Amino acid sequence: MRLALAALALTALPASAEEVGRVSVDWVGNDIIVEAIPDPEVQGVTCHLAYFERSIYDRLTNGNWFEDPSYSAVDCSQTGPIVLGDIDTGAGGEAVFSERQSLILKTLEITRIYDAQTRALIYLAHASEITQGSGKMSISVVPLPPGVTP
Repeated sequence: MRLALAALALTALPASAEEVGRVSVDWVGNDIIVEAIPDPEVQGVTCHLAYFERSIYDRLTNGNWFEDPSYSAVDCSQTGPIVLGDIDTGAGGEAVFSERQSLILKTLEITRIYDAQTRALIYLAHASEITQGSGKMSISVVPLPPGVTP
């Protein structure tokens, strides 16, 4: 059973991110990080995710040592010819990217949702928490060119 779960986890890995920018927002070292994330199942779409990263000084003086805020923003665009892989077309969408924002309880995610009626891919940046959800979110929409269908 463990071997099957490990194999499933390896085949369903979300995309990896590449840091493309880091902006300092105050004198204590808090930063806004910008990462580029190519969609692993949609060739030709890249998302840029911005999120807040707390400094060590901020963590020491304000507590909550193991957690970054849930704030994030995402914008996705066509960066080449769009070729759809085997994407999930269900209403719940599919995880494209996931990154821990706390030691255990919180992750920052990008979920892709296919809108069949408007022929578009919706990318939703949001935090997922075990104990409580967060209403902090951001979306970006990439229209599909004619002839491209899942």
